[in-house]
Amino acid sequence: MAPMTTSHIDALRGTVRGAVFGPSDQGYDEARTVWNGLIDKRPAVVVRCANADDVSAAIQFARDRDLELAVRGGAHGTAGNATVDDGLMIDLSQMRQTVVDPVTRTGLVGGGATLAERDKATQEHGLAVTAGIVGHTGVAGLTLGGGMGWLTRRHGLALDNLLSAEVVGADGRIVRASAQDDPDLFWAIRGGGGNFGVVTEFEFRLHPVGPLVDFGMFFWPLEQGADALRLNRELLAEPSADVNVILAGINAPPAPFVPEEHQGEPGYAMLVTGFGPTTRHAAVADRIRRELPPLFEMVTPIPYAELQQMFDEANRFGLLAYDKALYLEDLTDDVVSVISEQIPRKTSPLSPFFLYRLDGAYCDVADEDTAFGGLRSPRYVAFMIGLADNPEMFEADKAWVRSFWDALVPYASGIGSYVNGEFEIPEDRLRASFGVDKYERLATLKAQYDPDNVFHRNANIPPAGPRPPTQRKPVD
Repeated sequence: MAPMTTSHIDALRGTVRGAVFGPSDQGYDEARTVWNGLIDKRPAVVVRCANADDVSAAIQFARDRDLELAVRGGAHGTAGNATVDDGLMIDLSQMRQTVVDPVTRTGLVGGGATLAERDKATQEHGLAVTAGIVGHTGVAGLTLGGGMGWLTRRHGLALDNLLSAEVVGADGRIVRASAQDDPDLFWAIRGGGGNFGVVTEFEFRLHPVGPLVDFGMFFWPLEQGADALRLNRELLAEPSADVNVILAGINAPPAPFVPEEHQGEPGYAMLVTGFGPTTRHAAVADRIRRELPPLFEMVTPIPYAELQQMFDEANRFGLLAYDKALYLEDLTDDVVSVISEQIPRKTSPLSPFFLYRLDGAYCDVADEDTAFGGLRSPRYVAFMIGLADNPEMFEADKAWVRSFWDALVPYASGIGSYVNGEFEIPEDRLRASFGVDKYERLATLKAQYDPDNVFHRNANIPPAGPRPPTQRKPVD
């Protein structure tokens, strides 16, 4: 790699419409910043792309000069793969438009859009698509790895609702991938992450949601954790499109509905969202009160867009973060014991644990239909997240996350993980996540679409077979 000079950066500016930042430029530090405060990398150059042509030009520039490439969508990945030392960062943050067709119930979403930006546009028409539960998460990274949240039981994963995508490949070509056009690439990007190119536009199938949904938060102290987990299991015994329940190990928020003496107290929250008749949500709430009266509760209709941003502040930019995830076949009594033993051991009041149920529409898609790294039979997914605003608490909860994960592994679906929930994922665990057949197919397609492994700052799948020699153009 030859050193980057001002003349190189000026030459790049002449080939793109978007802004270009070198280390000495105003705006460089803002452009290189990502969500996880643990990550502090200094790219040689940042290209804030205006369109797919800019992305293509940036890729060609990076390859010609042997610069390592990173792609910034929402910049929300804990591992910090969106940035790179001494390489080129493709920044999609200016490509964040969402265009909705309310008649066909479809939406075109730019590769740099956040969930909150997409939700705002789709909710103007009473529509939505599966997303995560933090509004400033990027649409791109979430979708390419899976995408699960409040709507998973009702409408499947985010990638299940993808109709097509505009992709800029490692050779700079811009293609449209769908079930009809380049179906192999379309299969690969639905679960294979950023291994196969830069997605500059997503076309989603949208569904009627909201604008108001029924929401309830029920909170119990630590000593009632096992009872709350067992009740959660009973409530989710039957797949339901009308009600979703996420169980969270969190500290009670400093919110007006929380009695002052309980604010900041660690415990368990059951987050119950109703997307169908209000009577169905009310029946679940009544059952919770009857079978395990909570320490406090909040039940109210809420705008869906507001629901999507409920955890934004608790996951604000700049926090130190480390996470792990795994799939659980069932919430057995042994699993309940592990979780209820581990939750009290965290140090930081910001560190959460989340337990999602995957069934309903999630199971309507066949395992082989997408590259998603998880089986489509009913199961749970557990997220252990260390979050802190100081290094001491972070180090303590990084160790907590690892020990929590280790304690759950004996009850997990193998050693595979949900790739969107992992700070680090070694090759053996990545292979286990996809399974032998999917992994081999992905590696073969990687050799076809990115034989030089240009896109490797991700849950990386190296290309199968020997790689051809790379031809580099001389640096001017």
